Amino acid sequence: MLTRLKTKSERKLAKQICKVVLDHFEKQYSKELGDAWNTVRDILITPSCWQYAILLNRFNYSFELEKDLNLKGYHTLFRGSLPYYPKSLKCYLSRTPERMPSERHQIGNLKKYYLLNAASLLPVLALELRDGEKVLDLCAAPGGKSIALLQCAYPGYLHCNEHDSLRLRWLRQTLESFIPQPLVNVIKVSELDGREMGDAQPEMFDKVLVDAPCSNDRSWLFSSDSQKAACRISRRSNLPVLQKELLRSAIKALRPGGLLVYSTCTLSKAENQDVISEILNSYSNIMPVDIKEMARTCSQDFTFAPTGQECGLLAIPDKGKAWGPMYVAKLKKSWTTNW
Repeated sequence: MLTRLKTKSERKLAKQICKVVLDHFEKQYSKELGDAWNTVRDILITPSCWQYAILLNRFNYSFELEKDLNLKGYHTLFRGSLPYYPKSLKCYLSRTPERMPSERHQIGNLKKYYLLNAASLLPVLALELRDGEKVLDLCAAPGGKSIALLQCAYPGYLHCNEHDSLRLRWLRQTLESFIPQPLVNVIKVSELDGREMGDAQPEMFDKVLVDAPCSNDRSWLFSSDSQKAACRISRRSNLPVLQKELLRSAIKALRPGGLLVYSTCTLSKAENQDVISEILNSYSNIMPVDIKEMARTCSQDFTFAPTGQECGLLAIPDKGKAWGPMYVAKLKKSWTTNW
């Protein structure tokens, strides 16, 4: 009986997968990822395999919750420890796809934890945030990476920008749910077109995160409207243009000597390696930062596909490590001029 019910629910789930998107991904990613695509595809189309990490909120820390997670067999992320892993960042993983319930938003009450794809922490950690730095999160909604940044260090100033007004509301609510009032005073939230930020605040920031709009592989596969999905696919080739414009703006906003991290949640080479290669070829004052050590340290919790870049990582979903897709590239602005 249980098997019959499971088969029924699997059939129901399979109907929700958008064939237009899956066929498109099949053609592209079987070429780009080779044999690894079969495993990645099987995980992406089976939400029951997806895993959720638990990021503890240091501003409303619960010893009982941490004790409970340990008893249930959860383990902390990056047990191998990165050289710059902050002790204040506590994220717990389970090998099983069980999901804790999300906490409700209540005005005046800070949440104890945030559920996220563990690979989302890779760009945050690559930024190597230090206390007192001026930080820009250029495409900040829904706010998970901003929350994670604040678990790592106390910035002197954090600018969270989101151009989309609906997503901006979501961002504000996330910050309100996790960050205490005194710290909110060092956070600015804006609704600027990210492409204009560099001109508005030139060389203002020590660290910049560009978590760019991209073809979100996980959500696109479950598009309920196949017409809209087909439209998305046809416009997909325009995304790298926007991504490069956002990066150019971010480079202007970054002070010389500062670090920039670019991330997406897609497997697409056109939106990942190709974008970064073009930026590196266009600027003499933007240098790649070797990030291979991060992949070595994180290999027990993540699976990485080769990117052909020392400055770029691609975390791909795998059995028991269903995190990603998440592409991360790390760049540094040198003190020399661009021309």
